Amino acid sequence: MGIKRNIPQICALRQCVERRFGKKLAVHADFQALTAEIETALRLHISETTLERVWGYSTRGYDTVSLHTLDVLAAYAEGGNWEDFCKALQEGTNCESDYFNTEHIDSPELKEGDRLRIGWLPDRICEICYLGENRFLAERCENSKLQAGDTFSCLQFTLGHSLTMTDLCRDNALLGSTYVAGQKNGITTLVKIGE
Repeated sequence: MGIKRNIPQICALRQCVERRFGKKLAVHADFQALTAEIETALRLHISETTLERVWGYSTRGYDTVSLHTLDVLAAYAEGGNWEDFCKALQEGTNCESDYFNTEHIDSPELKEGDRLRIGWLPDRICEICYLGENRFLAERCENSKLQAGDTFSCLQFTLGHSLTMTDLCRDNALLGSTYVAGQKNGITTLVKIGE
C-alpha cells in the first residue's frame, strides 16, 4: 500500500535525509550519489528512480511511496524505521515544530500554465509560469538577477526556505547549473496567482 508522498511526515523525512547527505537533492546525479551512500551505509539497495519519485523529481506521475522505501530512508536519516520516525515527529524530538506548518508548492502538482508569485529579501519579486516537467518561465521580475524570459527547473517552492533553481537559461543559453534565491532568509512570498 502506497503512502502519499506530499504528507508533512515525508517532507520532514526528505529534509532529514538531505541533512545527513549534506545537500539538497536537485539533479539526477544527486539521487545516484544518495543511492550509493545508502548502499554503503546500510547495505540496502534503493534505486535512484525510487528516490526521484519520493522527491517529486520523476515526471512519471507517481504520487505514492512504499512503506519499504520509507523504512530505508528513515533508517538512513535517523536509524529507525518509518514508524519510529513518525512517532519521534509526534513527540517533537526530531525537528522544530514550525517546519511542519511551512507552506509549500510541489512542481509536479502544478498544471501547465499555472502561475506563481515568489519573492525574497530584500525586495525581489518574480511572477513565473509553469511549463511542465518541472520547468518554469519567468514572466515578470523586479529587482532580481532573474529576468523575464529566463527559464529554469525547480522541484519545490517552500516558504521560509531557500529556492534552488537548476538549468537556468537565458536566450536559449545555459547561465549556470544552479541558482539559489533567498539563501539566508528563504522565500518570503509564495502565492499561486489566480486562487
